[in-house]
Amino acid sequence: MIKIAVFDLDGTLVNSLIDLAQSVNKGLKKAGLEEKPVENYNQYVGNGREIMIKRAMGSFSEDEEKLSIVREIFNNEYKIHCNDNTCSYDGCAELLKKLDEKGIKTAVLSNKPDEFVGRILKKVYPDHTFAEAWGKKSEYKIKPDGEALLAILEKHGITKEECIYIGDSDVDVYTAQNSGVKMAGVEWGFRGREELLSTGAPFVAATPEELFDYIIGCNE
Repeated sequence: MIKIAVFDLDGTLVNSLIDLAQSVNKGLKKAGLEEKPVENYNQYVGNGREIMIKRAMGSFSEDEEKLSIVREIFNNEYKIHCNDNTCSYDGCAELLKKLDEKGIKTAVLSNKPDEFVGRILKKVYPDHTFAEAWGKKSEYKIKPDGEALLAILEKHGITKEECIYIGDSDVDVYTAQNSGVKMAGVEWGFRGREELLSTGAPFVAATPEELFDYIIGCNE
């Protein structure tokens, strides 16, 4: 019986690629490095801010001076511009509403710095209440470690068997595996169906409607 659906954020509930890319690119430019095309960031995101920045910097990521510049500019820019272009994926607001109506709690667990998660959700999903909305917290290891996900379940008295974790990348597949919970992938995000299936996703939804049916099917 599924009692909670925990979602990844970037690439799952929100398309944040442009705002992330533009903020990093401003840092790259300031550090005298080549800016990267927005589509490249599909492969840069997923493992948190630091790794995203280092992936964008490529061979220059070991240069501590340049890394410090890019990191500082990104932090300053993203604080201002994290919601400029970030938006929901079609059908996700309806998905969340239907899960609510079925009595299934919803939560968010992201590797994004915690300070941004609530701000983005408030703007993109203003009419929905999440049981929890967590980004990277200092007391927990980031995904794919399952520590934070299990902490959410413990807080709400929910067992592993009563949870499904949903995401768009290999990081999300491994997070579910490391936590011992059910998992569903979404192909509309940053990485696509092939990566999800190749890393062990048992199911990949093409649409939010398909995802809803899968979650409800787990309770039948």
